[in-house]
Amino acid sequence: MKTTDANLWGIDLGGTKIECAVLNASNPAEVLIRERIDTEASEGYEHILSQVKLLVDRVSSHLGHGPTQIGFATPGVLNPRTQTMKNCNTVCMNGKPMAADLAEILQCEVKLANDANCFALAETLLGAVQDVNPNAEMVFGIIMGTGVGGGLVAHGKVVNGLHGIGGEWGHNILDEEGPACYCGKSGCVEHVISGPALEAFYAHLTGSAKRMPEIMRLYEAKSDSAATATVERMLENFGRAVSTLINVIDPEVIVIGGGLGNIDLLYTEGYDRIRKYIFNSGEVLTPIVKPKLGDSAGVFGAAMLFA
Repeated sequence: MKTTDANLWGIDLGGTKIECAVLNASNPAEVLIRERIDTEASEGYEHILSQVKLLVDRVSSHLGHGPTQIGFATPGVLNPRTQTMKNCNTVCMNGKPMAADLAEILQCEVKLANDANCFALAETLLGAVQDVNPNAEMVFGIIMGTGVGGGLVAHGKVVNGLHGIGGEWGHNILDEEGPACYCGKSGCVEHVISGPALEAFYAHLTGSAKRMPEIMRLYEAKSDSAATATVERMLENFGRAVSTLINVIDPEVIVIGGGLGNIDLLYTEGYDRIRKYIFNSGEVLTPIVKPKLGDSAGVFGAAMLFA
């Protein structure tokens, strides 16, 4: 099968599904093909590799040619020193030389980046950032959902960092008295303002388990003091955590993805809380916006690793 460099190939390697998208290199907004299959991660690392090969072969067959380069959005990061994976919630990937293994089975050049970095890259080059500041040199992508993470893009490129943890915002300590985190610290951003952390806080106050959409409805109805306390915890700690990002990086745009990113209050009241902590005499100018690409961001960002 012939190969070509005329297209941009990306794969979003998730815990439950693997998606491949091929974009027109001269017009990346044009999607030539998208296809996904189950990851079947419970079958182990070697099986995941075989599923990737199956998907690439299938897409290659549809297009009539295969890739010479593929970008991958991964659920962890490639350690630059050891060239093995770490911090993957698909734990069978940890410690594996995934970049080398993928290059070997696919017989093409590969680049790997954390899925949050791919989200940030896609929204920078193809999504929300283009609407508010297409010339932005520094963009931070926040993920707020089941977990909390982030991705950093500078001058249109992902910043992986010396340790491969560029943008890992979710594992800075926000509340020293907070819950223990799997990373070994306590009170990480992820364990204070993620969806499960906020739901656990509400359950601690009430003894009743509720999901965040319901907690938000109770908050808006002004009918539940625990809901008010939970949302107040989210807003105040969001302001504190985001102010640190701005103080250190000072991005020109911040994009919020993940389920909690749909909460409109973050962009109004949450934005106002940043003023309390920013090192700029209370003035905040940074646009904080919702993403535009939805669940396409990961696979599009992976493809754009070779743009």
